[in-house]
Amino acid sequence: MRLGCHIKLFLAMINVIDNIEHIVPEGETFKMVVTGRSMLPLLGYGSDTILVRRVTIDEDIFNRIAMFRSEDGLIIVHRVLCVVEDNIALKGDGNLQLTEVCRRSEIIGVVDRVIRRSGKVVDCTSRWWRIRGRMWLMQPYFIRRCALALLHRWLNLIEKKK
Repeated sequence: MRLGCHIKLFLAMINVIDNIEHIVPEGETFKMVVTGRSMLPLLGYGSDTILVRRVTIDEDIFNRIAMFRSEDGLIIVHRVLCVVEDNIALKGDGNLQLTEVCRRSEIIGVVDRVIRRSGKVVDCTSRWWRIRGRMWLMQPYFIRRCALALLHRWLNLIEKKK
C-alpha cells in the first residue's frame, strides 16, 4: 500500500471515530481498542479491546463502564458513579481523584465485553466483573495509589523494551 493510501485510510478512521454516535445505531455493538490507563487495573493494558453497545436514553447505566465524549471532543471510557436526572458523574478506576460530569445525551454506549490480549472474552455484566470493580473501588486510597504506581512503572518498563 502506498503512503497516500495509508493517509486516506487514517483520515477515514478519524472521521468514523469523530462521528461514532451518529454512525452506530442504538442497540448495536462496535469494537474499540483501549489506549489509555485511566481504567487500570481492570482495563487498559494496551491490548484490551472493548465491545461497546449503544444505549437508549432510558437504559439504566449506573455502575456500568460507559463511553462518552468530553467537552473537548475526546472519547473517554469510565465507570458511572452517580446518575441524577440528566447529569452523570463518571470516574476512571485508575483515577484517584478526578471525576467527570456529563449529560445523559453525551453517553455513547456501555462496555458489554472485554477481549483480552490472550483472546479471553470477559462479560462486563457478569456478577464476577461487578464484584471485582467494587472490590477495587472499596480499597483504601493508599492501597490503590501504591498498586497503580506499581502498575504504571511495570507498563512503562514493558513499553521501553519494545
